[in-house]
Amino acid sequence: MHEGKEAVAKKDKGLDLEEVITKYRSVISFRVKRSLGTYNPDWEDVVNEIITNVIEKVKKGGFRGESSIGTFIYTITSRRIVDYIRQKTKVMKYVQEPSPFPDPKEQVEKKERDELIAKSIKKLKPKYKDILYLYYFKGLSREEVARKLDISPRRVSERVNYSLKLLKKIIKQ
Repeated sequence: MHEGKEAVAKKDKGLDLEEVITKYRSVISFRVKRSLGTYNPDWEDVVNEIITNVIEKVKKGGFRGESSIGTFIYTITSRRIVDYIRQKTKVMKYVQEPSPFPDPKEQVEKKERDELIAKSIKKLKPKYKDILYLYYFKGLSREEVARKLDISPRRVSERVNYSLKLLKKIIKQ
């Protein structure tokens, strides 16, 4: 509870702010906890913001006495709760969804496929192994592979394509 603010609060329009806050704090707390969830660590901060807002509005003449002080506080409480929820929802829209757990069957199949490809690549001649290694594993462009192996870029394309055909043939066997 903000003892300093309540002590500073004086009567305004026939209201004793300290008495009003003491009376309505539990109602505000109950409503905020029910709306935001008891386990939400921010609920006390929201309650304190609402009480501070009530005190400021009463002191500045925002409460004109056209309704009861309870209705006035209820309106401020409702608006603050809605603002808090909107703010949290906006933040949640930009949080990435966690990726789903991988399917164990797919993991096993991928591992088997990878092992089969690795065994098949080992059966290739060195010039075809090298071209696949540089182009796919290292991620070099055709021009970079051509410079590294001292062949033309066209020849790189031919070897890559031929290597892939050989791999498919070996895998089918």
